[in-house]
Amino acid sequence: MQPARPTLRTLREDLKLPLPSARKPLDELDHPLLAKARELFGDDETSHERIRAIDDEVLFKIKIQRWRGAAWIDKDLDLPWLVAAGQREDGSLDDFYAALETSARAARARHNADHRRSLAGKTYVGHLLPDQDDRDRYQLEADTRLVRRLASAIRDLTRGSLHDGHEHAVDFATFRLGVLVRAEDGHETYVAVRITGSVPDDLTAVVLRHVPGCEPTDWYPEYALPSRSLLPAEQAWSTLMDPKAAAELLNEE
Repeated sequence: MQPARPTLRTLREDLKLPLPSARKPLDELDHPLLAKARELFGDDETSHERIRAIDDEVLFKIKIQRWRGAAWIDKDLDLPWLVAAGQREDGSLDDFYAALETSARAARARHNADHRRSLAGKTYVGHLLPDQDDRDRYQLEADTRLVRRLASAIRDLTRGSLHDGHEHAVDFATFRLGVLVRAEDGHETYVAVRITGSVPDDLTAVVLRHVPGCEPTDWYPEYALPSRSLLPAEQAWSTLMDPKAAAELLNEE
């Protein structure tokens, strides 16, 4: 299951947190309730306590310190969402779960008053679930996650190839990425990047931009790798790596 994340409404209205740029995924925000949600839904063996007072959707309790929350699982994405949050107030009408039930009953009454077909059950929390803005933000972050994963993988592949002079490769969802570095004492350090599969041009540019010690504008198309010709589904580029950057990359270990 993916890490739990808040809806935009929960983030702004309940947690009172600003919306960060898409470079900061919402499932990485530093907040005790979000951290607890990630913990609870990060282990398939962990049991979850359902909010029984809500009967139109399956919501689960999240508790940490004085914070209380309600989580809903998007089964299509296998993704838990924090859809509501608040503070615990024992014995008060302001208790989070009591207030959630009250507002859900009122929402059902309003819905039934405005629609010809009445809702079954006693509550309605549809307005708390992720909407199109939440899905758009999630997709935007997916692109950011891919770039971050690419950058980390490229660095690891480059370091590995620097060690042994062989191509190192990794598989992504729709393509395979390989990096080959040939470094000799007293000579220039040659770098080749190979992509097998179909990727858009902008993703290719991202890959080349993240190879350590190489100028993004100095890559040239290759029609053969040092040890073989390219296969029909392959494309490759080469350039020279700054030897100081190569040494720094090896010293990272």
